[in-house]
Amino acid sequence: MIKDTPKQETVSDGIAKYLSDIGVRVMFGVISIHNMPILDAIARQNIIRFVPTRGEAGAINMADAYSRVSGNLGVCITSTGTAAGNAAGSQLEALTAESRLLHITTQIDTKFLDGNSSAIHSVPNQPDMLKSISKAYFFINSPKTAIETLSNAISSAISPPSGPVSLEIPIDIQLGQLERPVQSEMPKAKEIPISEDSVKELAELVKKSKRPMLWLGGGSCHAYSEANELVNRGFGVVTSTHGRATIDEDHKASLGAFNMTQAASNIYSKSDLMIVVGSKLRGNETLNYNMKLPPLVQIDANDFRGIRNYKLQKFIHGDSKKVLQKLIELLPKKLNTDKEFHSDIHRARLLSESQLLKTLGPYENIAKTLNDIVFSGSHPWVRDVTIANSTFGNRYVRISKSSLGVHALGGGIGQGISMAIGAAIANKEAKTIALIGDGGAMLGISEMITAVSEKANLVFILMNDQAYGVIENIQDANYDGHRFYSKLDAPDFSLFCQSINLPHQVIRNVEKFRDALEKALDTDGPQMIEVDMCSIGGFQESFSGPPAGAVNTKEAS
Repeated sequence: MIKDTPKQETVSDGIAKYLSDIGVRVMFGVISIHNMPILDAIARQNIIRFVPTRGEAGAINMADAYSRVSGNLGVCITSTGTAAGNAAGSQLEALTAESRLLHITTQIDTKFLDGNSSAIHSVPNQPDMLKSISKAYFFINSPKTAIETLSNAISSAISPPSGPVSLEIPIDIQLGQLERPVQSEMPKAKEIPISEDSVKELAELVKKSKRPMLWLGGGSCHAYSEANELVNRGFGVVTSTHGRATIDEDHKASLGAFNMTQAASNIYSKSDLMIVVGSKLRGNETLNYNMKLPPLVQIDANDFRGIRNYKLQKFIHGDSKKVLQKLIELLPKKLNTDKEFHSDIHRARLLSESQLLKTLGPYENIAKTLNDIVFSGSHPWVRDVTIANSTFGNRYVRISKSSLGVHALGGGIGQGISMAIGAAIANKEAKTIALIGDGGAMLGISEMITAVSEKANLVFILMNDQAYGVIENIQDANYDGHRFYSKLDAPDFSLFCQSINLPHQVIRNVEKFRDALEKALDTDGPQMIEVDMCSIGGFQESFSGPPAGAVNTKEAS
């Protein structure tokens, strides 16, 4: 009698098992002939939820936002060739934000690779493209190394500085047999050695400082406890938009993200030390590097950040949390700082907020409503690039935790719809609120169908001015009002929403916005509130836009 031999696992079975064993519970992507083996294994296993998106760009955006909000690894799977190309722009956003993301791109049969064979989905030099939009690139060339390579790719994605990692797996390798059972263990993040002497030197600078400040970027968000401890000991703080809520947003020692106002500049001029923690000091937050800053020390997991656009007194390479821990150990419980320092910052923050609100005209009501509800309800707050986001969404509307703020950091429009879906799937404690525009909506509108089919618990606030509002404002401020190419034809959103079963409300009076928002928040599933800006009218002042080249380098009011 012949005994049945145990069926060997395929590489695809092993990948599905490994991902589920290390805690992956959601995966985003688009099914294709070259990723079917992995997705078939995922479905048969029935542990990981697969979210079928309407496009590869949306899939990456969802995985990106899912990672930012949950703190877990975001996983996306696409096909090869044009599919991987479709994902490229969204992956650049994840790279800019240093999101912990694994992009499984799959690939054609090994024997056709680099053979110019014109096999379907084959493109030349795909690894070069993937390397340019990834923190790291990996390729599985044998079933023997499949799980080890997968583990190494995940380790790279989560190690500081974190970022999206591309992993190519040819379809014949996916179908290959594993030689031994999968040993699943969560990959460890690699640690960066820290110079003890550099931290000691920084501690001495801090002890001498009377008005020391922290500039907190996205790379500091996991150092919440340490940053707050430094503020309690005497530091003042300002954040980038990506570093918001690392310090409590209502803290009296914080300027928040009002980093380019004249009031902020006045604070900088009297500060004698600024420690930049996990921030790129991007041009759109420093007036194209024309903003005068105090003497700078920079802490960053990216070792090249110390040679960018500002002269530094010192650069410390390392994970921000661990560097700040070491710094705190060397400092007294209370720094000998100026007693008026925190109150000066508080006044500057209030002045910056009041000046912003004056520019909004009728939209002050919407801004104040969102500021209240988003913060008090601990809602994930997702922002696409819109005129509303550019004026009040990124700076004024408070968030209760750093992980709850998601925006298109790289400045690309059309990513907010997909990001909102990823955020909603990641956070089930409160309904996600997403601020989008009609211009951006045209790029990602198909993913609204994904929101409906996945029953994503979110509210889209669509600011509809039938134009690229940001561009029109910049044209008004800097190009003599020449509104070339900025007007848009858009669908009737009420009819569109009706066709996909997305509940829709339209607001033509700002006084009705709060009631509409509260109604949407009290209803399960996706909702849309359309703000008819053409009926309501414009802002009190034109938004002159972020600094671009030689244009608009004056300090914001």
